[in-house]
Amino acid sequence: MTYLRIQLIIGCLAFVFAPKVYAQATPEMRVMTYNIRYKNTIDSINGWEYRKDNVASLMKYHQADIVGLQEAVVDQIVDLRERMPQYKWYGVPRISGKGGEYTAIFYRSDKYQLLDSGTFWFSETPYVKESKSWDAMYPRTASWCKFKDKKSGVQFFFFNTHFDHIGNIARQKSSEILNYQIDSIAKKSPVILTGDFNSTPSSIAYKTIIDNKKLQDAIHISSTPHYGPVNTSSGFRVSYQPLRAKIDYIFVNKKVQVFQHVTITDQQEGRYYSDHLPVLAVIKMTR
Repeated sequence: MTYLRIQLIIGCLAFVFAPKVYAQATPEMRVMTYNIRYKNTIDSINGWEYRKDNVASLMKYHQADIVGLQEAVVDQIVDLRERMPQYKWYGVPRISGKGGEYTAIFYRSDKYQLLDSGTFWFSETPYVKESKSWDAMYPRTASWCKFKDKKSGVQFFFFNTHFDHIGNIARQKSSEILNYQIDSIAKKSPVILTGDFNSTPSSIAYKTIIDNKKLQDAIHISSTPHYGPVNTSSGFRVSYQPLRAKIDYIFVNKKVQVFQHVTITDQQEGRYYSDHLPVLAVIKMTR
């Protein structure tokens, strides 16, 4: 038997007996970030009771596999779970009480197994609950989940956050904390980060995230061009005026490919379903 034939036989055996997780293709995933506007009594015809069916229908229609929600309070989470029974969720309120907002993560439990989860606060003491620092108006959080794809066995981390809307220094410091925590928690695993960062692409907070060279804005690396408006801060009313700013993002690390990136403009009767537009990306983990 020649040396070449021996090598070919060894190569074939290695392929046949390789672990099944590597023999299966990594499936595509549809991830979304969506600030759904907190439930309150001041929004009149834009109140949650008039929007909850549309918000749930939007996520289901666009087949979102995992969604990072911002401003969700517990009543809204309950309403969405009733309308989306195929999803489970993880989250911790930024402050205790019924009005505490969650950076909740909704996920398709038929597709993904939750392996671990956690929440930290953007402050000088990130693991002290309800803590805040610098010029932040409110305590702010980031929540994360470690998932396993049930089909391929691939494990990955999903982070979701909401930066302070007032404190410029707080947003900068939050980006620094976020970079550190992602490195510490996810290490070398694939990472998806979603959120309302209350920061434009020209801000120091945004640049701190991408200048780390470990995370990339999904809009810039999509293999097909971005679809829809770039800006995401919309208000409820559909108008001909330009959308206010791009402040909602999906970031990924280099172990994630991006195939599509879209800002969704679904509306009814001239009104969006929230005062932010959801952003969706079709992605795939690399080997």
